[in-house]
Amino acid sequence: MQKEILIAGFGGQGVLFAGQVLAYAGMDTGHEVTWIPSYGPEMRGGTANCTVVIADEEIGSPLVQYPPAVIALNLPSFDKYEKDVQAGGVLIVNESMVDRKAKRTDITIIYVPGNEMAEACGDHRMLNMVMTGALLAAFPVLKVEDVKAALKAHLPAKHQKLIPNNFDAMDKGFAHAKAQLEGVPA
Repeated sequence: MQKEILIAGFGGQGVLFAGQVLAYAGMDTGHEVTWIPSYGPEMRGGTANCTVVIADEEIGSPLVQYPPAVIALNLPSFDKYEKDVQAGGVLIVNESMVDRKAKRTDITIIYVPGNEMAEACGDHRMLNMVMTGALLAAFPVLKVEDVKAALKAHLPAKHQKLIPNNFDAMDKGFAHAKAQLEGVPA
């Protein structure tokens, strides 16, 4: 098993941290992992993306050209990466910042009102965990419980107070995507 995930958005949306949490969860559960961040020179608001590869055996290359799973947190990322998702793959879209539907019909597309759901969890910074939860429902490379354990184990002490909000955000994102996959109105 080897699964690749690309997460993309603006700096400040938690793109790199979401990737780190997935990588830590993979590592903590005995998988081989790579995490490659990429970001523009801006401190906030510039482009940011990362790739995470989780595998049962040694990873030959951390580079991912056509990922089977993409999280697009904003319109530029959606426009850039929609075409790159592998046929049969999954595209998780933050519909709070994407004003159009996907053109592809050969992939699973999950639309999540990520910004609104993060705010409902008490902090707009929970967007990354809402979207991570949605990813785990549609692309179950890891168990939600394992990602939560990694978050708790690797989140710096000064941010541990945010654990309950992060868990709530992940659960809400998971439930939203699960309902969409089952055809239940959100």
